Order: sequence, then C-alpha cells, then structure tokens
Amino acid sequence: MCNEFLLILSLILIYTCVVLFYRFLGKSGLYCWTVLATIAANIEVLIVVNAFGMEQTLGNILFASTFLVTDILSETEGKRAANKAVLIGILTSAVFILISQSWMLYTPNDSDWASPAIASVFSNTPRLMLSSIVVYAIVQAFDVFAYHAIWAKTTRRCGDAQRFLWLRNNGSTLISQFFNTFLYTFAAFWGIYEPKTLMNIVLSSYVIFIFTSLLDTPAVYIARKLSSHKEPRHPVSKAS
Repeated sequence: MCNEFLLILSLILIYTCVVLFYRFLGKSGLYCWTVLATIAANIEVLIVVNAFGMEQTLGNILFASTFLVTDILSETEGKRAANKAVLIGILTSAVFILISQSWMLYTPNDSDWASPAIASVFSNTPRLMLSSIVVYAIVQAFDVFAYHAIWAKTTRRCGDAQRFLWLRNNGSTLISQFFNTFLYTFAAFWGIYEPKTLMNIVLSSYVIFIFTSLLDTPAVYIARKLSSHKEPRHPVSKAS
C-alpha cells in the first residue's frame, strides 16, 4: 500500500475522529484527543517516509489535528476552552518526555529484549525535546490569539459573527503552522545543517501543513453545526 494513499487515509480518519470525539464527548473529548495526539505525534515524528515527491516525517497530520482542536474549541466553546487545550498539550508533551526518558535509567533484566529498541526510539536529545515543547507552546497560543483576532475584525466589518469561519480557521492555522515549521527547524537543527538546507526543510514541511490545514475546514464547519444548539462564543462574548 503506497505512502500517499496511507497519508490521505490517515488524514480523513484522524479528522473524522476529532469530530466524533466532539460529537459524543463534547469539549472533554477534544481535551482527550489533545493528549492522545500529542503523545502519538511525539513517537510518530521519528519515522521518516517518502511521499508526494518529498522526504517527510510522520506526525504532521496528528500535530495538525491539535490545531483543528483549538479552532473547534475557539468556535464553539470560547477562547478560554481553546487555551486550556493548549495548556493540556504542553503539560502532556513535557510529562511524556520526562517519563519516556526515565525508562532508560533502569538496568534491564538479562532476559529483557525491549530496552534496546526503547532506547533507540526515545533517546531524543535534550535540544530536540526542549525545542518541541517551547515551539508548541508559542505557536498554539498564537493560533488561538490569531483566530479570535481575525474573528473580531470580521465581525466588526460585517456585523455577523457566524460569517468568515473559513477565513479565521485557515488564516490563523496557516500563519501558526509557518511559525511552527520555521521556529522548530531552526531551533532544533541550527548548526547541524547549512542554512540553505534548513530553508528547504522549512519549505517542504510547510507545503504539507498547507494541505493539512486547508483540509480541516470542513471538520470545523461540521463541529459548529453539531454545536448549533449552543450560543455562539463570538469575540464579544464574556466567555471568550
């Protein structure tokens, strides 16, 4: 089965799961998804594949789904709920890294067969781990800020808080994903690769994020439809 097909299938399944988590569990379901996606993405990102003519790491779609979560929460539950998801993601990532690193402090039994593989998978350098957490915190917080800033501006201009969902969803996510790609690549790999190589990594990674960001728009519309019985949490709401 080709990598391209698997990536497209993964995107459809992951975004569908986000919507289903919200449908059946509400915002608590999205918080649960944030924990799941953050842990899984930290593992999956270690796998490198070739797809669509580019070399790329896995984990991009799972990471993109955390932006989908904050956009859905911003749209349906308010800014405070979205920022809570960001905090959950930061704490989850930090705790998971600490726990996974602690596994390698133990002396394995003579019959143990898993420790070498665990050490190979989870022996990330402190620089990579710190870069991941710091950049995640910055770009996710910015995504929530940008979403509500665009929402407030379009609401003032047209007088309708329901319009331009596609703009605030895509605008905030595409800007945030660019910052994410640029900051993480340079923070993690500066001094390891030449600047030209780093820019090539940034551009190829961002192309992937453009597609994952644009394709999450239907999921946000569906989530808003599912929550249509609630009062919209537009920017002038006290709950935002």
